[in-house]
Amino acid sequence: MQARMANSQTGPIRILSVEDHPVVREGLATIIGSQPDMVLLAHAGNAEQAITEFRRHRPDITLMDLRLPGTNGTDALVAILGEFPGARIIMLSMSDGDGEIQRALRSGAAAYLLKTMPKDALLAGIRSVHAGRKHVPAEVAARLAEHLGEEDISARELDVLRLIRDGHRNKQIADRLGIAETTVNFHIKNIVGKLSANDRAHAVVIAVRRGLLNLE
Repeated sequence: MQARMANSQTGPIRILSVEDHPVVREGLATIIGSQPDMVLLAHAGNAEQAITEFRRHRPDITLMDLRLPGTNGTDALVAILGEFPGARIIMLSMSDGDGEIQRALRSGAAAYLLKTMPKDALLAGIRSVHAGRKHVPAEVAARLAEHLGEEDISARELDVLRLIRDGHRNKQIADRLGIAETTVNFHIKNIVGKLSANDRAHAVVIAVRRGLLNLE
């Protein structure tokens, strides 16, 4: 399997596009189609289709939208890499939140590109990843650097944040998580400190902006 991917470097770069928005999908098809060293193999509109199409085509590069219907792009990336460790997947997103960038890169993304970047930046990213390199553009690296050295929000703290987002009071959060209300208060104090927030509501706003938490 990995040998097959390596051998494909002698021909055009074979690309799978995973994107649910028709306009963006058509734009990617046009950009890729204009390059003599690239060929678009197939499209997928959700995570399930992405896995199916990957199995069918074994692309050199997968362009994976971060926000997909149902399962998100990072979860699809994890599923594909679990089955095909040699897969080279580039995350494409409108979000420059450092939380989402870190999650994608830690999960094995070969690159994280913003949809707002110029066409040449997208093509450079594809060629760089196809050559075997990780690719993190300056704009993305700058977002990561803003929070370099800060303590991560733990999984339990994210659970608390989600329940705050959903309108639960501290006592309700304690009941939902099966922990003492004093423990909830401790978590909230830590969260507010880590995010440099004014209070619990402000912490949710910051977490959403940074991509640590979704609005749903």
